[in-house]
Amino acid sequence: MVSDPKPALPHPLPGAIGLSHLSAYDWEAADGVCGGSPHLHLVCTEAYVVTGGRGAVQTLSPDGYRDIPLAAGSIAWFTPGTVHRMVQGGDLRITVLMQNSGLPEAGDAVFTFPPEVLADPEKYAAAAKLPPGTGPETAAAARRRRDLAVEGYLVLREALEAGDNGPYLEFQRAAARIVRDKVPTWRELWRAGALATAERTGAQLDALEAGEPVHLGEATAHEAAPTRLGGFGMCGRRDEYNLPGTTLPYQGE
Repeated sequence: MVSDPKPALPHPLPGAIGLSHLSAYDWEAADGVCGGSPHLHLVCTEAYVVTGGRGAVQTLSPDGYRDIPLAAGSIAWFTPGTVHRMVQGGDLRITVLMQNSGLPEAGDAVFTFPPEVLADPEKYAAAAKLPPGTGPETAAAARRRRDLAVEGYLVLREALEAGDNGPYLEFQRAAARIVRDKVPTWRELWRAGALATAERTGAQLDALEAGEPVHLGEATAHEAAPTRLGGFGMCGRRDEYNLPGTTLPYQGE
């Protein structure tokens, strides 16, 4: 008989994904576009499921600059290393599905700040951090952070459109340097979350093959509701779920 290991973390969502809801910022940036803070993830694929309104997501990747339209019912997703910027077109609302839940909340995201900020860990941390709460002070800090990220992003986009991927590649390298010390913590979160979930499926398949599906005797249902509404995320106002090890509130937001 093959034993069915218990979850390493309580009640993970399917596939140990992260889940939140976003309403894109309507603040106008230096280029006249309203939207969020451009950034990339180092090891997590992110998906937008559009639930209302319209807009776009601008991306930078080795295949160049793209402007992907978003409308209710559409889905867009971006693999690690893809710079993405959510653009408001009119009441844009999305549900975010995030791979390797727990890692983004532990810092698997780097803003496209200018090179002089990326080169100084203290400057980067100060520029990325927001005051607690959802009041005017936090909103002002989130907007300053967004504007600084757009400043660096526009330089990367202009160079990439001109056929020069050097600044984009250097930003990726700078992002990797910023998060390097966090990797041991991420590895433990991954082992306890996404990896444990996949291994649990393997054990369940073994149990089915052996004709002893004891895990079915533990069947149950769970429920949750957002525990913070209107927080200031990278891309917009964020509703999130405080499910331990699954969708913890983003640190610093």
